Amino acid sequence: MDPVIVEHLGREHPLARHLDDFLTDRKNAGASPHTLRAYRGDILQFTAHCDGEIAELTAPPIREFLTAIDAVSAATRKRKRAAVASWCKWAVRHDLLDANPMDKIDTIKVSKYLPRPAATADITKVLGSICSRRPRKDVPLDRLRDRVLFETIYVRGTRAAEACSLDLDDFDLRQDDEHVRIHGKGGTVRTVLLDDHGYVALLKLYLSRAGYRFGPVFRASINGTGGPLSYDAAHHRWQGYCEAAGVDIEIHQLRHAHATELINAGVSIEVVRRRLGHASTETTQLYTLLADDVADTEIRAARRRRDRR
Repeated sequence: MDPVIVEHLGREHPLARHLDDFLTDRKNAGASPHTLRAYRGDILQFTAHCDGEIAELTAPPIREFLTAIDAVSAATRKRKRAAVASWCKWAVRHDLLDANPMDKIDTIKVSKYLPRPAATADITKVLGSICSRRPRKDVPLDRLRDRVLFETIYVRGTRAAEACSLDLDDFDLRQDDEHVRIHGKGGTVRTVLLDDHGYVALLKLYLSRAGYRFGPVFRASINGTGGPLSYDAAHHRWQGYCEAAGVDIEIHQLRHAHATELINAGVSIEVVRRRLGHASTETTQLYTLLADDVADTEIRAARRRRDRR
């Protein structure tokens, strides 16, 4: 049984085995480690409001749970509701519940907010504080790893969790045709062009110094014997570099910055969508509502033509 479940609920808790089975099924279905951690944490939080048999689960404790977390953002409440809903749906499918209590729980609306890309100059300052793109030979391997990791998020537009989980087999580093295969949400896979020669050179230097031949690219231990660096560890290290550089940038803003730069360079919405791994163009189109250099240029040109008349 999952040791985290045992720690929080104990083996004898009536919901422990069902939660463990649910997570096992999600893992076998291809859910990412990040998704599994989120499911586990959200449902464990919910169990504080429901300690009976799963067959007795009804709508009131779910309402109580959502009311108790009313202080968090709507997006977080929606995610936690979705975790409980997924568990209930699984329980109905496995004949553990006669009816799904989530049918009586209203959905949670989340207002759409514009993404907040970081300024290129600020990102460059933080990356430069880690190490340069032409690092000295005495630069520690973990700093070289971190520079490559955060550049992967920024210049490839990957999610931080996607970058942390990259494997050596995901990279195709044939000269002038370098690509990386990214495993995204819902078991999706997309192939992204590595079009920045400086990044490719830094990546090859890192892999050469690390001596890796297979397995995770970004490893948790300096000597390379550990598993992949976790999202939490990457987030913590990024925050440390930002504090040292005197810049306030959240790790997900690297991806936003990449998308905004592509839009402003005139890259089509569909190409940006595929590169970022968005399920629909509706999400990608949010970036066009930011400062759009392409639109500004067209409007200025139209004004000049009008003024010449």
